[in-house]
Amino acid sequence: MLMRRFARILAVMAIGAGGFAGQSATGQETTLYAKQETPGHWLSEGWSTDFSRATIPFWDVTDVIGRDNIPSIDDPQFEEVSNNIIIPGNEPVIGFEINGDARAYPLRIMMWHEIVNDFVGNVPVAVTFCPLCNTSIVFDRKIEGEVATFGTSGKLRNSDLIMYDRTTQSWWQQFDGNALAGIHAGKKLKAYPSRLMSLDLFKQEYPEGQMLLPDPRRISQLGRNPYAGYDSTFKPFLFRGEMPEDINGMVRVILVQGEKPFAIALPKLSKDGKFEKDGLYFSWSAGQASALDTVQISRGRDVGNIKVVDENGNPVVHEITFAFAARAFLPDLEIIQ
Repeated sequence: MLMRRFARILAVMAIGAGGFAGQSATGQETTLYAKQETPGHWLSEGWSTDFSRATIPFWDVTDVIGRDNIPSIDDPQFEEVSNNIIIPGNEPVIGFEINGDARAYPLRIMMWHEIVNDFVGNVPVAVTFCPLCNTSIVFDRKIEGEVATFGTSGKLRNSDLIMYDRTTQSWWQQFDGNALAGIHAGKKLKAYPSRLMSLDLFKQEYPEGQMLLPDPRRISQLGRNPYAGYDSTFKPFLFRGEMPEDINGMVRVILVQGEKPFAIALPKLSKDGKFEKDGLYFSWSAGQASALDTVQISRGRDVGNIKVVDENGNPVVHEITFAFAARAFLPDLEIIQ
């Protein structure tokens, strides 16, 4: 029943559509996969992607809806966050600051668009959110010195959004910024530190900050979670892999990628309040609603605010995702519980 409901949700969204690396995407990070035949329906969809270059087997990809049926926001508009009188303060936003420019991107908007192509502090960024994995990541849009814009491919891998750049139509994994197919296959996007945080907390930390305004294409849906009950379901939508045996696959984990990736389970961090490992400091505070619980986002259960900093107090790139996704992309990942 839950799977059928999600299928209908994606269909409605389609009908209504009108690195962690230290530098911008350069260099050969991943070995290319053996030569393979391109699925014929991808060619009939009009992709100009160079599918002779790929880092994954094509059977890993799940076709869901058409390209750009979930429309990115390419001309984002903002207002001062202090002017907000509509969005409840416990609702989650993707918050970050670059060069003194602080922005908040409410999940009530990101849920329906998944990608915002923006300039923050004069830096070209793609603000991304994948509801099925709960991953929010901010990427540099420069690829070998050229600014790209990103869109939604309508395809998933491990239930995670596959993005594409509109210049070369290379496919990119949202979970880690890796290019999966196309001329850029093997490259990796740079990620900037950002946080999933409540709107109230963003206003407290950045009282002069700006907040994304709704896009007219989805304004009637705002405040509604189309994936009601998702983060307490038994198995994630469209996931074909094995679920973890040592942890509930739908438990949120705070993941830090890099040379030695590790994650801490949210229940442990929320219970202890603080955690430290490898010179990184994690903290939890109450006050943020889950965007994937109840139909009305503001009524979702409190999953709290997470902060990750280094020993100098500088924000660290991390993501809050589900355990199933973390293990699907990083099978040997240590999850501290």
